Amino acid sequence: MVKDEIIINKFMPSFLFSLFFLLSFLPFSAVSQLSPAQTAAAVDIAGKLTNNSAAVQWSPSRQPNPCSWRGVLCSADNSSITALSLSGFGLSDSDFLLDVCKIESLLSLDVSNNHLSSIPDGFIAGCGGMGGLKVMNFSKNQLVGSLQVFKGFVGLETLDLSFNSLSGNVSFQLDELQSLKSLNLSWNKFSGPVPGRIGNSTGLEELVLSVNSFTGGIPREIGDYKNLSFIDLSVNRLSGSVPTEIGSLIRLKTLILSANQLSGAIPPSISNIPALERFAANQNQFDGSIPMGLTNFLRLLDLSYNKLTGPIPDDLLAQPRLTTVDLSYNSLNGAIPVNLSSSLFRLRLGSNALNGSIPTSFVSLQSLTYLELDNNSLSNVVPGELGSCRNLALLNLAENELTGFLPESVGNLVSLQVLKLQSNRLTGPIPEEITQLLNLSILNVSWNSLNGSIPPSVSNLQKLTHLTLQGNDLSGSIPITISQMNSLIELQLGQNQLTGLIPPMPVRLQIALNLSSNHLDGHIPNSLAQLRDLEVLDLSNNKLSGEIPDSLVGLSSLIQLSLSNNNLSGTVPPFKSFVALNTTGNEELVLPPTKQTPPPPQKRKKSVAMGVILAAVSAVLAVAVVAIVVLLLSRRVLKVNNDQQSELGEDDHVVGPPQHVIHGNLLTSSGIHRSSIDFFKAMEVVADPANIVLRTRFCTYYKAIMPSGAIYLVKKLNLSDKIFQMNGHDKFAEELEVLGRLSNSNVMTPLAYVLTEDSAYLLYENFNQGCLFDLLHKVEKEKMAVDWSNRYSIAVGVAQGLASLHGCSSGPILLLDLSSRNVLLKSMKEPVVGDIELCKVIDPSKSTGSLSMVAGSVGYIPPEYAYTMRVTMAGNVYSFGVILLELVTGKPAVSDGIELAKWAASNSKNQDRWDGIIDSNIKRGSLSVRSQMLSVLKVALSCVSASPEARPKMKSVLRMILNAR
Repeated sequence: MVKDEIIINKFMPSFLFSLFFLLSFLPFSAVSQLSPAQTAAAVDIAGKLTNNSAAVQWSPSRQPNPCSWRGVLCSADNSSITALSLSGFGLSDSDFLLDVCKIESLLSLDVSNNHLSSIPDGFIAGCGGMGGLKVMNFSKNQLVGSLQVFKGFVGLETLDLSFNSLSGNVSFQLDELQSLKSLNLSWNKFSGPVPGRIGNSTGLEELVLSVNSFTGGIPREIGDYKNLSFIDLSVNRLSGSVPTEIGSLIRLKTLILSANQLSGAIPPSISNIPALERFAANQNQFDGSIPMGLTNFLRLLDLSYNKLTGPIPDDLLAQPRLTTVDLSYNSLNGAIPVNLSSSLFRLRLGSNALNGSIPTSFVSLQSLTYLELDNNSLSNVVPGELGSCRNLALLNLAENELTGFLPESVGNLVSLQVLKLQSNRLTGPIPEEITQLLNLSILNVSWNSLNGSIPPSVSNLQKLTHLTLQGNDLSGSIPITISQMNSLIELQLGQNQLTGLIPPMPVRLQIALNLSSNHLDGHIPNSLAQLRDLEVLDLSNNKLSGEIPDSLVGLSSLIQLSLSNNNLSGTVPPFKSFVALNTTGNEELVLPPTKQTPPPPQKRKKSVAMGVILAAVSAVLAVAVVAIVVLLLSRRVLKVNNDQQSELGEDDHVVGPPQHVIHGNLLTSSGIHRSSIDFFKAMEVVADPANIVLRTRFCTYYKAIMPSGAIYLVKKLNLSDKIFQMNGHDKFAEELEVLGRLSNSNVMTPLAYVLTEDSAYLLYENFNQGCLFDLLHKVEKEKMAVDWSNRYSIAVGVAQGLASLHGCSSGPILLLDLSSRNVLLKSMKEPVVGDIELCKVIDPSKSTGSLSMVAGSVGYIPPEYAYTMRVTMAGNVYSFGVILLELVTGKPAVSDGIELAKWAASNSKNQDRWDGIIDSNIKRGSLSVRSQMLSVLKVALSCVSASPEARPKMKSVLRMILNAR
C-alpha cells in the first residue's frame, strides 16, 4: 500500500502554484490593486468563512487588502488573486465555494483537510467556465455521495478528491476535462470498473485510484495514455490479468497494483519500460515464474504474497540500480542467485521454498540494511561472510535448516538491531561476540540445539528489549548480571537445562518472564515483586520449593502466573480475580480459604457500635463542611446536564485533599439512565478497591450499584500517568461527547463521564457476562466448553464493532489494546468492544520504552510494532485475528510462553493438519460446525499475517466471517 506521505508529496500543487505561493511573500503595495469585483468577492468569502471557523482570521476592516490574508495568494503586482489555500481551516460549510467562482483569475483552489461534506452544484456550474483554473484539491474532507459531473474546467490539470467517502461508479463524470494531467481519487468508496477513458485528452500523467472498491480488470485503454508516469491501482478488488498494453507506457516510472485479486503471469512487457523505477504487485494471485529481465531498469520490486513458482531468475538480483526486492510469501524454489547488486538495501525472500546454502557473495553488499531469508529450507552453516555487511540493521534467518556453530564474525555487525535465528539446527555455544552488538534490541536464537552457558557479558546489551533463548540445551545458572539489562521487557529462557537460584531480574520486564521447564531450585525470590509492569510470569516445571511470596500479589499488571509442577508448599496468596493462576502439580500447596460472611454484631457491643456511628456521622458532617467551603472557593466544578441532579463538588470519599472536578456530563439521551446515574455514588465506588471487577492494560473497571438499584460500570483512567496526553480537559470532553454519539450496538460507548485533575471516570452499562477472556479461559470456571454458535456470534459482533470504528466518517477510531479482556459480553451472543477512547489520550512518544505500553496486551501486539511503534488499522486486524484464534482453538493468546498466533501459524503450514488446531471439544458437534470453524480459522490466519499489507481490511474480514456460515 502506498504510504500517505508518498501520495501527498506526489500530488502537491504544480510548479506554477508553488511559484505564486513564493511570490505571495513579496512586499505588498500600500493600496490594493485588486479589481472591485475581486475585492468584493474576497470580502463575501471572508464573511462566510469567519462564521464557519474560528481558524479564519480574515478582517476586511483591519486588513483591507485581501492579498495580506492568510491563505490568499496574489500575483506579483497584487492585481489579481491567483490561489486560495484554505487547507486545515476546520471548514464544514461549503457555501463559501459559490463566491470563489467570482474570482476569475484563480489558478489554484486548495480546501483540503477540512470537514466539508459536499461540493455545491452551483460551484461546479460557476467555476466550470473558469478556463484558468488549473488545480483543485478537495482531499481529506468528508465528501459523500457520487462523483459529480465536471462540466467545463477546460484548463484543469490537477484534481484531488482523495481521502473522502465518495461512492458509486466513475465513468463519464470526467469526460469534459481537456487538460487533466493528475487525478487522485484514492481512499474513497468508489466501485464498479476502472474507467477506460479519463478526460477528453490522453495527456494524463498521474492516475491514483487506490483504496477503493473498483472491480473487474485493468482496462486495455490505459495503454493509450502515453504520458502516464505514475499509476496506483492498489487496494481494490481488481481481477484478471495485467494487460500487455502497459508495457507500451515508455514514460511510466511507478506502477503499483498491490492488494487486489489480479492473477495470471507477470507480463514480460513490463521489462521493456525504460523509465520504470518501482513495480509493486504484492498481495495478488499472480502465478507462474518471474520473467527474465524484469529488473532491467527497476530500483524497487515488490511481488510478495502471491503464488509465484519456479526459481529466482539469475539476473533478477544483479541489476546495478536495484535497491529493494521483496519476494516473500510465494512458492519460489531453488537456490538464492549468487549474483547480487552491490546497491541492494533491502532483500526479503522469506516464506518460500528456497534451498541450498546462503551465498557467500553477500560479502560485497556494503549497503545492505535489511536481510530476511526466514521460513525457507536453507541448509548448511551461517556463512561468516555475512559479518562483512556492516550496515545490516536486521538479519532474519529463522525457520530454516541451518546447522553448525554461529560464526564469531556476527560480532562485526555493529549496526545490527534485530537478530532472528530461531527454529534452526544450530549447535555449539552462544558466541561471546554477540554481546558486542551494542545496538541490538531483539535477539532470538530459540528452538535450536545451542549448549553451554549464557554469557555473563550479555548485560553489555543495554538496548536489548527482547531476549529469547528458550528451547535449547543451555546449562549453568542464569547470570547475575542479567538484572543490569535496564531496557529488557521480555525474557524467554524456558525449555533449557538451567540450574541454580532465580537471580534478581531487570525491573522493567513487562511482556513476559519465562523460566519454565528448567532445573531451577530454591525459593521464589521476593525480588520478583519489583517487576511492577510484568504481565506474564511462568516458573512452571522446575524444582522450586517453599511458599509463594505474598508480595507477588502486589504485581498490579500481572495477568498470567504459572507455578505448576514444582515443590511449593503453604497457602496460595489471594491473587486478584483477573490473574490466570495455575498452581497444579504442587502437592503441598493449599488453596486460600473462601471468604466467610462475618457474624452479626452482638448486643453487648451496641454501645461501642453506636459510638462508632456517631463518630462516623460527625466525620461526614465535618468533611461535608470542608467540601462546601472548597466548592464555594473553586470555580472548577462539575456541570451536570441533568435537572434531577445537583452539582457535584469535590469527592469527599477520598482520603486527603479533595480532588478538583474539572468537568462532567451525561451523554445518553435515555431517560432511564439519566434518572438512574448518581455521580456521587460513582465517585464513592471508585474509592474502594473491593469494587474492582476487571483490569485491562490501561484501565480499571469498578462495579457501581446506584441508589435506584441499577448497576453500572465505572472505568477509571489515571491521567497522571505520563503516557496519557491531555490537550486540555475541554478537548477530551469534546472527544467523549463525539464517542457518546456512536450508535453501534457492538461498541462500548460512554453514558456519562467525570473529569478530575488526575483521572477520568467513564460510566457504562453493566455487562453481566463479564469479558470474553473469562468466558473462554478462566481457570475456576467449570470445564464446559462454550458452543460454536455462541463463539461464532461473538466473532461476528466484534467484527461488526471494529468495522464500524474503522469506518467512522470523522476518521478511523483505533484500539490501542484490543484483546479478549476488552471484549465485554451483554449476553453469550452479544459482545461489545471497549476502550475506544484511548486513542484520544494516549501519546506513544511518552512510552517508557515498553512496547506493549502502547501496543496493547502481550500476545495481541502485531509484530511490526517493534519497528514502527505505530498503532494502525492493520495492527487492530492482527489483534482481532488473535481473538478469532482464541474462539476457534479455545486456547489463550499466550500459554507456556508461546504466543497463540505464532503457534497457529507454525501448525497451519500443512492444511491437512488444520483439524489439530481447532478446539476438539466442540468440532465434534457436526460436519457443518467443523466446516465453519475451519473457514473462520482461515480468516484468522489471514488476519495474523506477519505482513501488515497482507492483512484484509475489517470490512473484508466481516464479510468473510459472514460467508463462513
